[in-house]
Amino acid sequence: MTDLTKLTAAGTAAAIASGEASAVEVTQAHLDRIGAVDEKVHAFLHVDTEGALAAAKTVDAKRAAGEKLGPLAGVPLALKDIFTTKGIPTTVGSKILEGWIPPYDATVTTRLKEAGVVILGKTNMDEFAMGSSTENSAYGPTGNPWDLTRIPGGSGGGSAAALAAFQAPLAIGTDTGGSIRQPAAVTGTVGVKPTYGGVSRYGMVAFSSSLDQGGPCARTVLDAALLHQTIAGYDPLDSTSINAPVPPVVEAARNGNVKGLRVGVVKEFGGEGYQAGVVQRFNEAVELLRELGAEIVELSCPSFDLALAAYYLIAPSECSSNLARFDGLRYGLRVGDNGTRSAEEVTALTREAGFGPEVKRRIMLGTYALSSGYYDAYYGSAQKVRTLITRDFERSFGQVDVIISPTTPTTAFPIGERADDPMAMYLADLCTIPANLAGNSAMSVPCGLAPEDGLPVGLQIIAPAMADDRLYRVGAAVEAGFIARWGHPLLEEVPTL
Repeated sequence: MTDLTKLTAAGTAAAIASGEASAVEVTQAHLDRIGAVDEKVHAFLHVDTEGALAAAKTVDAKRAAGEKLGPLAGVPLALKDIFTTKGIPTTVGSKILEGWIPPYDATVTTRLKEAGVVILGKTNMDEFAMGSSTENSAYGPTGNPWDLTRIPGGSGGGSAAALAAFQAPLAIGTDTGGSIRQPAAVTGTVGVKPTYGGVSRYGMVAFSSSLDQGGPCARTVLDAALLHQTIAGYDPLDSTSINAPVPPVVEAARNGNVKGLRVGVVKEFGGEGYQAGVVQRFNEAVELLRELGAEIVELSCPSFDLALAAYYLIAPSECSSNLARFDGLRYGLRVGDNGTRSAEEVTALTREAGFGPEVKRRIMLGTYALSSGYYDAYYGSAQKVRTLITRDFERSFGQVDVIISPTTPTTAFPIGERADDPMAMYLADLCTIPANLAGNSAMSVPCGLAPEDGLPVGLQIIAPAMADDRLYRVGAAVEAGFIARWGHPLLEEVPTL
């Protein structure tokens, strides 16, 4: 039998549907793989062996009974530990929620279970999704399967690493400023940030509510589309959920025809700080799209140069408000409650012990930006810049159908290299942040390996809100074009572990 961990999600679903393999066999193969390599990779914070096998048995029983099942029934998935999961821990990578077992499922979790997707466990992440390297996890860093001494991106590095290490064919991440796309780029996988409001945020622990968005992670564009279709759609439990049909992402992923499509290249996504090999692979992707019949249009979006500064005022301000609920009094960690201290003292001691340095940094920055006398100067000004960025996108999408850029300025950097330099760490999200500020949809798809270090490079595709299908159309074309050029998929062989 084919190694079940090497199949795509679509291939896995087909093998289960045809009877070539059972859902239990597929699940066990991935649990075995996790057991064999995760000590090195550390992609998972919690592996739900019992729950995963029980879910797989249910899928097999329903298939044997002739019940109609979803297109991903029986396919294993790694879930970022920011989504609540009834009965198994949700820590958000933080000590302040260590051991917390939610009493309810997030909407994304519910939709996965209803579709018959087998949740293998919860993946490692930067604490409260604050970071670009998964080094800020309270439970230790995750390694990049291409080179375990390098970062797998962040905040969703665990989900991306699980895909690249063949521990799961599907994963779920969240994207506040690039936390799905940036890990996808540096691990050679596919990551999609749907339109803001396209996937429910109910049960997703909040970092920055106007920016956070859950989305699919996979090894192929089609797999990402199948997962996108499964989790997307209106949810009355989420006040920001869009009450509109899900864009036809699966049909677009199966199409991949870009002839006549207008593709924009923004001059602000380039210049100093971009690794030579990243620029080289990006230019090759541009030429590939041109060869496939797309029209390349040069654009200028001046406000994009202000996006990083605006983001690091808006996101910390919202995080300062959202994280106020973690007080040590209702759930999670509690420190110093010896009967002699006030509630305020217990809260202060709990937060001191429970939050890591990066979370504390952003809470302090956000609280300052929202304070009396500074609100208009900082937070208010950042929101004005956000409007300018949105207008630049609107003007650009009047000229082109999609915008492309490198996903990240560099390939995966060594673990620890930027640990003491927050500004250098923040620059990893230089290209991804504008799409979050405007609420647009965006994808990262592999576009080769950098010649300097042999590490993956990602191509970012940005589409207007509710035009997510365009991402899959272009992504499928790029994927097919590079596979034809190389003669094999990027991840045909497992990176050295």
